[in-house]
Amino acid sequence: MYRKDNILWPEGEPPSDAYCDEDRRLAILTAHGTDAMLDDPELQEVVDLAAKICGTPMAMVTMVEEGRQLFLTRVGIDARETPRPTSFCAHAMLGTEPMVVTDAREDERFADNPLVTGEPHIRFYAGHPLVSVEGAPLGALCVIDTVPRPDGLTALQRETLGVLGKAVMRRISQRRMGETAQAAVAVRESYLQRMIDSVPGIAWSADAAGNFDYVNAQWDEMTGRAQPRTLADWRATIHPEDWDTASGAFRASLDSGKPFEFEWRLKLSDGNYRWMLARAVQTPVGGGQNRWFGTVIDVDRQRRLSEARDLLANELSHRIKNIFAVVSGLVAIRSRGKPEIAEFATELNDTIRALGAAHDYVRPGHGHQGGTLSGLLADLLAPYGTAEDKRFSVTGPGIVVGARAATPLALIFHELATNSAKYGALSRVDGHVTVTVEDECEGEDDSKVCVLWEESVRSASAPEDSAHEGFGSRLLRMAVEGQLGGSFERTFSDDGLDIRIVFPRSSIET
Repeated sequence: MYRKDNILWPEGEPPSDAYCDEDRRLAILTAHGTDAMLDDPELQEVVDLAAKICGTPMAMVTMVEEGRQLFLTRVGIDARETPRPTSFCAHAMLGTEPMVVTDAREDERFADNPLVTGEPHIRFYAGHPLVSVEGAPLGALCVIDTVPRPDGLTALQRETLGVLGKAVMRRISQRRMGETAQAAVAVRESYLQRMIDSVPGIAWSADAAGNFDYVNAQWDEMTGRAQPRTLADWRATIHPEDWDTASGAFRASLDSGKPFEFEWRLKLSDGNYRWMLARAVQTPVGGGQNRWFGTVIDVDRQRRLSEARDLLANELSHRIKNIFAVVSGLVAIRSRGKPEIAEFATELNDTIRALGAAHDYVRPGHGHQGGTLSGLLADLLAPYGTAEDKRFSVTGPGIVVGARAATPLALIFHELATNSAKYGALSRVDGHVTVTVEDECEGEDDSKVCVLWEESVRSASAPEDSAHEGFGSRLLRMAVEGQLGGSFERTFSDDGLDIRIVFPRSSIET
């Protein structure tokens, strides 16, 4: 016999392709966790079948460890292990084919073996090597008899032993892979847990009925309270003024399945409240079931800044409105007793009032007429008639007026209304102004907005200088083309005046 790297080889030098790294072999054997497979039912079925097919009183699955061979499953023998130096399987595992010993007393490798000279009196042995995917020999599936068998195994028995040996190895490898996968899942879950606990906010999950089964560590750090299990458990941490609306909105989302989003104040462990943004979405989890996943993020600083900005914006808006009133008052005071500028002063005050009306459309939180172009037009034309006399009409969709567009729009349509009151339809008893806002202009793409200003008078006639462009026309063109990037067309007809103004949608809404 020949010993190398703690492996006892049957005869002479080990084969050149043999697995000689014993430390590596033992590490791979340990990685398979075979100790946990003692008396494994599937392996027990294998050894029972091997013993029947081969007609032997004993059969076993062995793992050859550093100092012993361990029987994972066995039949016909009570012992659980034997010393490695007496192991037949330590030899069998080193080959690539089943090792067959027809009479151990006649084999010089085993003639003096205590397992041959004493219990269990082995005379016949056949073992199929069990080899890992790395090529490391781990042990053997073997059958044993107490009488010699000169003919060894039949071809069927030999083939069956090989097939069963591969089945044993697959079973052992499955467990190894299963444990490896479980370990990998455990590592990933640990990473995920740490990641969720480290996010700057509360994260939670709940079932379809809103019963909370997980809340991350941020809840404990922020509130110092026991983790909630039902919606009612949140009540003590949500500001009393916010509770009814916040809980109602969450219940509505549970009923509808729509995403939940709400801002409310959370009571911290020190007793102070901070504004939070709560969001949650419903997610299918299979089997027709749904779950809710949500977050609660601190937005107190952003909320305070927003409130401060709104306060400043309202204050500025109020001051600007006052400036319009002051300027209008100054014009009235300075024009008193000066009839030569009375008409100019009146026109200037009307323009200032139009600018004030335009400012109402961009005042923070004002909500005047919905802040739409049609609403602005109706307000600018209001001084020229009432609903009863029907001097004008405004129709069209509610296109939102942006902050930058409000002032030039007010100047444009105030100028048109003033001209109409002086020279056009609004200066005649039978005159009428129709203003139509079109969301989709004929002959234009959908990025354009059209306003059609149509004046109709039964006894209309075009002015002699209609081809001449005066100051008012230049003002209109400057505001339409220069400030809003639109186009302006004016046409005199037999019954009045038609004006078509086309604006880019982006210049109106911003």
